[in-house]
Amino acid sequence: MSYRDRPLDGAAIVRLRVGQALLLDPAGRPAGSTLEVLEGVARVFCPCEETGGMTLAFLQSGDHLCSDRLCSEGMCLEALTPLSFRRDAQPQQGHGFDAVNEWTLQLLRIRHLGSAEQRLHALLSLLVRRLGRRCGPWCDLPFRLTHDRIAELIGTTRVTTTRLISRIRQDQLLAVPSDQPGLRLAPELVESAPLAA
Repeated sequence: MSYRDRPLDGAAIVRLRVGQALLLDPAGRPAGSTLEVLEGVARVFCPCEETGGMTLAFLQSGDHLCSDRLCSEGMCLEALTPLSFRRDAQPQQGHGFDAVNEWTLQLLRIRHLGSAEQRLHALLSLLVRRLGRRCGPWCDLPFRLTHDRIAELIGTTRVTTTRLISRIRQDQLLAVPSDQPGLRLAPELVESAPLAA
């Protein structure tokens, strides 16, 4: 994936189109800087070559990203849906909740499940519970992830991921509407997942 090393000078609100990624260089940000997602869903990932774009978190409206917690190489935000964020948000004080830390913990828990099938099941459930919504007989997730990205998240190969997703689709627990940018999952898939909250 390519990303733009775009300075955040100027406008306080930054907008990204779906698929755009932005490198947040900690050297160019004052200590204590915080970004707040105003609208959309973003993937937070590490740009280091050694990690190959490892996903650390997903952020949605209201979530904050503190630049003090970025690695020395910086951090990248990828817009999974149309995204806008405020670059000069006030750090949250006393809330005791950090969206990036929470996501990293949940993704780590998923990676430690015994089988790739369990890990995929838990990941899909987590994404829908945190970023999706119930719409009638389905649960909608407003974006799609590539099979390569899902494989990275669950610690398996793209081929295995594709095979597992095909099986879930054949069981009519997952639908990929061609006229929508997201996914639809059956509530029973979401509710029966390992690590369900």
